[in-house]
Amino acid sequence: MASTARLVRSLAVLGAAAAALGQPAGAQTQAYPSKPVRTVVAFAAGGFADTVARLIGQKLSERLGQPVIVENRGGAGGNIAARQVVGSAPDGYTLLVHTAAISINPSLYRNPGFDLLNDLVPVSNTGSTPGLFAVHSSNGANSLRDLISAHKGKRLTFSTAGVGTSSHLAGEYLFKVLAGLDAVHVPFQGGAPAITAVVSNQVDVISGSMPPVAPFVRKGSLKALGVSSLQRVNGLPDVPTVSEAGFKDFEERSWVGYFAPAKTPADVVQRLNAGISQVLALPDIRERFTALGMDPHPGSPAEFAGYVRKEMTKWATIVKTTGIPQVE
Repeated sequence: MASTARLVRSLAVLGAAAAALGQPAGAQTQAYPSKPVRTVVAFAAGGFADTVARLIGQKLSERLGQPVIVENRGGAGGNIAARQVVGSAPDGYTLLVHTAAISINPSLYRNPGFDLLNDLVPVSNTGSTPGLFAVHSSNGANSLRDLISAHKGKRLTFSTAGVGTSSHLAGEYLFKVLAGLDAVHVPFQGGAPAITAVVSNQVDVISGSMPPVAPFVRKGSLKALGVSSLQRVNGLPDVPTVSEAGFKDFEERSWVGYFAPAKTPADVVQRLNAGISQVLALPDIRERFTALGMDPHPGSPAEFAGYVRKEMTKWATIVKTTGIPQVE
């Protein structure tokens, strides 16, 4: 009887403790997700990463049954946002949305403030897009060759979404290494302000990802001179490739991917990956990607992790080739 009484009292204490924690007795964790999921975008609103994050986030929230909140934290080529997410709890409620720049920064920045391979876990890629070079509609150049010829012996300024973006390296390689121009990089904290600088005629040319730049080309504010794909794209079929301007096999593509803090539970990572893959398979998302000039790239977390490693190797070589000094 005494032992039975002690057992009853022990169970009562356990039950009270569980109730105090807001959980039923015997429960370990709540089903994921039980509250809103925050996605920290590494660049300013209106750019490539932001456009994709909002497009995916709306549909992902329907599949998770919780709001997916988009927060923009631009700066330092996306390193500020990455550091914020690295310092967050590894519970799946704070995610990083970044571009190819995250695979460039380990080579370009002396100290990015995080270790890409150890501090973050790749969740899912979403898609990739070629870069686009465009000038103000009043610019006299009608091709990349025109632009380059007009700036022989003169300074050329080009804007990008930030130091360390793939568009930054593409501009450096095309204008400085291949064309031999005195080209000055004008970095911003996202694609939208970089585009505004050219639309307002403050900078000569934008080197940017196609999704945020293309709408300004279609409405006539900007004039596209070259697309950084090996073949012309359906979204802008009249725009020649950089290769057609005489720079053979020139290709630059950026992508947008989701990352979580290291030690995020594998089942949470898988849940997020499955949700994003489902979104990427939706006909309206596919149609929107096509209009943006994007190719969808669904895949497992392991496949994305392998892709990120390959990207790091590729961009390390390009950083060395362009001779860009490391950023402190």
